[in-house]
Amino acid sequence: MTDLGPSGIALLIVAAALAGAVNAVAGGGSLISFPALLLVGYPAVTANITNTVALCPGYLGGTIGYRQELEGQRGRAIALGLTSTVGAVAGSYLLLVSSPEVFERIVPFLILVACALLAAQAPLARMVRRRAAEGDPAAGWTGVLPLHTIQFVAAMYGAYFGAGLGIMMLAVLGIFLVDTLQRLNALKGLLSLVINVVGALYFALFADVVWFAVAIMATAALIGGRVGVSLARRLNDRALRWIVVAFGVVVAIRLMLPY
Repeated sequence: MTDLGPSGIALLIVAAALAGAVNAVAGGGSLISFPALLLVGYPAVTANITNTVALCPGYLGGTIGYRQELEGQRGRAIALGLTSTVGAVAGSYLLLVSSPEVFERIVPFLILVACALLAAQAPLARMVRRRAAEGDPAAGWTGVLPLHTIQFVAAMYGAYFGAGLGIMMLAVLGIFLVDTLQRLNALKGLLSLVINVVGALYFALFADVVWFAVAIMATAALIGGRVGVSLARRLNDRALRWIVVAFGVVVAIRLMLPY
């Protein structure tokens, strides 16, 4: 077992609080907490697994804080939550049976694609809705098959590694669903909670979780998640979108560099 010491414990508390706040605002908080776990001496896969479990309270805090924006979204939350559950199980299994190196190499590029989608969200959404209004027979599936397929892949990725998951989901939800970005951000947070809880349960049963580190980080992540929602609410849709895009680019660049 890694001997954390007071400085290591303090580092994990601060990293978890910041990660919880960042996940509530934009997504990508794992970029803060995952390296912190590496820095105190945990192996990469162990750190990844422990990070997934430790940040669950942060997503819970964000979801509680966004409960007003979640009103009226029960149907879509249940449908996408079921898709997310299946994807998260697949991603958790993939992490435990395969080496993460190859997948980690493409993670920065996936995040950059998500940032590009979010930046172009408005024109892409108009195109999708125009096709539906014009009676395109394929457009009827726009809100069903493509959305759930992409959400399944996102959930699988989220359970496997997860950095930038929120950025990806916010981009996709904004294209396929008609709603304000704040409400979609709330839905993104709820789906992120589902994905991380499913991954955490899977890892608790089948992997080595560092529960001492989880205990240190969980409360800090919960508080950070609540604070992050307060910050996000102060932003209009345009500001929130470009903050998420900017943070996503930073996340991608950081992931291209060695920890």
